[in-house]
Amino acid sequence: MIVKVKTGMAFISDNNAYDISLFDTANDSSARKYAPKKSAVRSQNKVVKLPKRKIEQIRRRRHNPAKLIAGFTLSSIVVAVIAVIIFGQVRLTELNQKIKDAEETLSNSQSTYTQMQMNVDAKYTTLIVDDYAQNKLGMVKATNSQKEFIELSQGDKAEVITDKEKSLIDKIAEAITSLWS
Repeated sequence: MIVKVKTGMAFISDNNAYDISLFDTANDSSARKYAPKKSAVRSQNKVVKLPKRKIEQIRRRRHNPAKLIAGFTLSSIVVAVIAVIIFGQVRLTELNQKIKDAEETLSNSQSTYTQMQMNVDAKYTTLIVDDYAQNKLGMVKATNSQKEFIELSQGDKAEVITDKEKSLIDKIAEAITSLWS
């Protein structure tokens, strides 16, 4: 029988033949044929017997204090880093929620402002204000005879006022300001 073993993506073919009948327990005659003799089994048994004290000493786990401290420190650092990351994410989520709430409040306020502005514009148009002034307050529009025009005898003029004598501190301050401008 030729056995093909699949390794990776390809089949590797070995030309080794295996006799599977050696492992078949139903056929006792072949099993006896290849079974080792009892005397051979005893000679092959190479068990080393150790004293109980030595076995217990081997079984006992030896704790190295330096390794314990290093492991504890490393695990503490990992836990602390994870805790900081989780805390940061929680804080970020809370701040994002506050921003979302503030944007929603701003949107609602802008909508309310727009509605109120439309109500004001609807209530106080120029026609309504004119009507109220004429009918309720008894006002009339001004005519040209009621208007007075004022003429200035001289045109516009500008004067430049200069300081008389500047102190030493004013001169220093002016020099510093002129450097910056």
